[in-house]
Amino acid sequence: MRHQIVSDDLRAPEMAEAVEKCVHCGFCLAACPTYNLLGEEMDSPRGRIYLMKNVLEENLPAAEAQPYIDRCLGCMACVPACPSGVEYGDLLVGYRALQEKQRQRPPLDALARKLICETLPYPRRFRLAALSGKLGKALLPVLPDAFASMLSLLPDKLPPARPLPAVLPAQGERRGKVALLLGCVQQVLAPEISHAAAQVLARNGVEVHMPRQQGCCGSILLHVGEEEQARDIARRNFGCIPADVDAIITTAAGCGSGMKDYELLFKGQADAARAAAFSHRVIDFSAYLARLGLRETTAGFSSQRRVVYQDACHLLHAQSHQSEPRALLNGIANLRLVEIADAGMCCGSAGTYNIDQPEIAAELSRRKVASILAAEPDLVVSGNIGCITQLRQEFARQNLTLPVAHIAEVLLQAAPA
Repeated sequence: MRHQIVSDDLRAPEMAEAVEKCVHCGFCLAACPTYNLLGEEMDSPRGRIYLMKNVLEENLPAAEAQPYIDRCLGCMACVPACPSGVEYGDLLVGYRALQEKQRQRPPLDALARKLICETLPYPRRFRLAALSGKLGKALLPVLPDAFASMLSLLPDKLPPARPLPAVLPAQGERRGKVALLLGCVQQVLAPEISHAAAQVLARNGVEVHMPRQQGCCGSILLHVGEEEQARDIARRNFGCIPADVDAIITTAAGCGSGMKDYELLFKGQADAARAAAFSHRVIDFSAYLARLGLRETTAGFSSQRRVVYQDACHLLHAQSHQSEPRALLNGIANLRLVEIADAGMCCGSAGTYNIDQPEIAAELSRRKVASILAAEPDLVVSGNIGCITQLRQEFARQNLTLPVAHIAEVLLQAAPA
């Protein structure tokens, strides 16, 4: 029997389905980072489902459940662990969007959130804010937690902006035609990732389109419940991405996962069909390239290197891409891939989580780094800018010089001259 969720939201059926599928078996507990860290039932997926169910059925005040829901990373590790097929993400994203419309935040919290939503998705604004924020680092000891968390994540020096051409032609016989999403935060913090991805694709016979009009995909806003703003900026990409591309390539796991959820995000909207068609073409860089096959034999490294591939949650759990990036790395000469303990546990980045929940994020980051160090790698590779930033920050905090790179950068570095 369908649970009586009291909501006129068009996604209520999907939310109710997620609730009723949960049989509270507990298989999700071992996979959940916050349950492993905090040991509290309400900080587990089944506990949060129980809380959200009771709030949506108007049996529990939202304020009582909110701290536990806020502590959820949204990492989706519980989804593949669930034997009942609970689509936890459909419930969590819909719930957060509903509650955000009603929630009354403290003034400083509301201001910090406003700054996040009005800067991170817009590269030019974010660059200006980051440059300004560096001046505020001297005030970290006296700033409110939310502002201190934001400023502490900024690098001491931003890389220069590196505009890309609108089109990068395929080298040799054309094997594909794609659009490359450049992202928002990544354009500011690590523009070299998109450059590497575009060059690797072109070297492998792929024509790469990078429309200058493109913007944020909206995923970072969707993660925090700002669905109307997420829809508005996502629509910008619908009109500028060529309709005849084979695929829309993402180099950030969170972007890919969020864009694959457009069908539900745009449910009932006038452009629902367009959003669904768009999302069905979205694929991660490593998955696309692994399926296409590397055309050129990689030159590899001059000496043996031990490499840890760090699984981004929204690539591993939400998109089920575990083997593809490893297959690409295993094809590089003199690269030895080594696995780590608890590889599926989140590093604590998770969109804006390291800003909203800095203490939990920091502990998850410390645990992840401890697992990585135990493998004694020479290099850490990931497929997500959030993970890369989080790991680099933790390595710096521990005075370690272990490099962290995106898989596109490693493939480019290992390519023949």
